[in-house]
Amino acid sequence: MREQLLAAEQVKAIDWRDGALYLLDQRALPFAQTWLTYHCAVDVAEAIRSMVVRGAPAIGIAAAYGVALSVAKHLPLGGDWRAAVLADMDLLASSRPTAVNLFWALSCMRERMERLKKTDDVLRVLEAEAVGIHQSDREANLTMALLGLELISKHQGQPQNLMTHCNAGALATGGFGTALGVIRAAFADGLVERVYADETRPWLQGSRLTAWELAQDGIPVTVNADSAAAHLMKTRGITWVIVGADRIAANGDVANKIGTYQLAVNAMHHGVRVMVVAPSSTIDMATEHGDDIVLEERAASELLELGGVPMAAGVEACNPVFDVTPADLIDFLVTEKGVIARPDSEKMAQLMCRKRLH
Repeated sequence: MREQLLAAEQVKAIDWRDGALYLLDQRALPFAQTWLTYHCAVDVAEAIRSMVVRGAPAIGIAAAYGVALSVAKHLPLGGDWRAAVLADMDLLASSRPTAVNLFWALSCMRERMERLKKTDDVLRVLEAEAVGIHQSDREANLTMALLGLELISKHQGQPQNLMTHCNAGALATGGFGTALGVIRAAFADGLVERVYADETRPWLQGSRLTAWELAQDGIPVTVNADSAAAHLMKTRGITWVIVGADRIAANGDVANKIGTYQLAVNAMHHGVRVMVVAPSSTIDMATEHGDDIVLEERAASELLELGGVPMAAGVEACNPVFDVTPADLIDFLVTEKGVIARPDSEKMAQLMCRKRLH
């Protein structure tokens, strides 16, 4: 199955070659596949902020490459290049507040910079660190896909209807996805009848990105309005809700795209299992529970305008882009370190002490 999944990889959102970062502009999908080129950390930070690149793992990878670009820019100038790179790291860190992978990747780059030796080829070493972060995420995707597949097969070994929310696929990661990685593996194993993709307002990641990705792989997908999810659980025989995560607290609470919380509540009522799939870099053991997670709110114009045309006047808008799903609504948390059933603080601590599975 591992080789089969690797052979099926078609979509990617991040590429690094010849000392430059290339990002697939996700704002233009599915109408155009436009690749943008980046040569400095300042522009990478803006790409993250403006959602050229999105998805917690992909944001972290892009930031790591942003640090490599910063080194390439400042090192030849002499002087205190480290201070200049650290300033760029701060700029990258400020680009999105909720996705913890961003801060994890920057921490990895900072630690590697601190361990440099006088004999090191600085740019080569830090570029290799960023590439390693990228490749590590790809390998984690593969491991999680197989673990999630095992859960689906174990609980109901026949083709079934799955539901996902937002986009947690190749476009959001360095590989072929977290939640969508599991779905891809399940489809390859004959366990998927149809995938229902929540449209995910207001950026429509489900309809623009997830549906596009699944269609590329020939996986049967139906787009539905977010508000239709409970009705579909009741009438279409949904067996699993499978989602990604942007930050997971030490007690297992999960911050993910807005609407995930209500999806989990609906799933519990209808007896639908909830699987959260995310690499261990998404787990923030320094955050005790979900109430401590800073949840990003974006501009009101995203709700009040359509294509720049005002759709409402004289009103305010509330536009949180993440919510927190309590751990007791989650059936399984799948990471590259293993699987937790019904996560809690003790199980999370035990998980983070494990070595990575291969």
